[in-house]
Amino acid sequence: MENFTFQNTTKIIFGKDTEKEVGEHTAEHGYKVLLHYGGGSIKKYGTYDKVVKSLEKAGVDYVELGGVEANPKLSLVKEGIELAREEKVDFILAVGGGSVIDSAKAIAVGYFYDGDVWDFFTREAEINEALPIGVVLTIPAAGSESSGAAVVTKMEGMYKRDIGSDLIRPQFAIMNPELTFTLPDYQTACGAADIMAHIMERYFTNTENVELTDRLSESALKTIIKNVPQALENNEDYAARAEIMWTGTIAHNNLLGTGREEDWSSHGIEHELSGIYDVAHGAGLAVVFLAWMNYVYQHDLERFAQFAVRVWDVEPDFKDLEWTARQGIKKTKEFFSSIGLPVTLEELEIPADRLEEMAEKATENGPIGNFVKLGKEDVLKIYKSALK
Repeated sequence: MENFTFQNTTKIIFGKDTEKEVGEHTAEHGYKVLLHYGGGSIKKYGTYDKVVKSLEKAGVDYVELGGVEANPKLSLVKEGIELAREEKVDFILAVGGGSVIDSAKAIAVGYFYDGDVWDFFTREAEINEALPIGVVLTIPAAGSESSGAAVVTKMEGMYKRDIGSDLIRPQFAIMNPELTFTLPDYQTACGAADIMAHIMERYFTNTENVELTDRLSESALKTIIKNVPQALENNEDYAARAEIMWTGTIAHNNLLGTGREEDWSSHGIEHELSGIYDVAHGAGLAVVFLAWMNYVYQHDLERFAQFAVRVWDVEPDFKDLEWTARQGIKKTKEFFSSIGLPVTLEELEIPADRLEEMAEKATENGPIGNFVKLGKEDVLKIYKSALK
């Protein structure tokens, strides 16, 4: 196990009707708020009205900016920065899923910066201050509700890039599983793949003697595997939805990565897919992670065999470790397919004509990943293997 520092300051308010408490939690941090959200779903299903009523009851003034899309766009972030400055807000409240939260985080760091907020995503600027953020979570997937990371897409050049800092970790996250009852099945499934990917980016490591976080990761994966089909069968299964929502937070709040080297090449490879083709991030991850597994599993057959046995309950063949390892990959593919996710680029309707461009962009700053270092040609091979 490696040395580590772990601190997560996000206050989690979890359970039924907790969105009605958002005003009092917001008032602890600010009295002029940018209320940030996505399309019309929070208004259609009543979440918007509950949030606004709670803010008004607590005496919190607010201005609104909706319109966040999946794979949040830099253009709206810049609009949000201008609005926040004009209105002199002192807090941002994100109501939605990871895209809304990530957009809010980008606005938060851009608020105090005189230059282009994209400078933070290209590492030309360092995050030294940010507006505080609060969250009402409606989509369990990205884990952004308690992470210090955010991802935004710049349409010019079609770049999807990330930032990271403890300064953009939300002050609080209100999490009511009931708010996820209305999610379309495909969005629930994409969220599951995103959660699993966050866990697996940490699980596949070269670090030895990390038994506790191995077991925690395996338990989190098994929780998703068990509960997602139940939620898809009954959208209002509160118990299943609660397990999924809490696992999504644990998957990306840094706990599972303590003391171990993490990988993150699959996310880098997928970002090029969603940056150019605007596919759902979780769907892209389902495709990419399978291709990545097949490309790197021989690097550590024992870890992949452990994954197969502990996560998928594969009966091990002690004489054929490779067979055991491959069974875990096979079971992962079958699970993704069973919940309605694509497992090839063809199913995502992504053609082969820009694979080299994506491989080039994914590795423009050098090899990616840690479990196995991947250069441009490696990434290109992974893309090609994912075609069909």
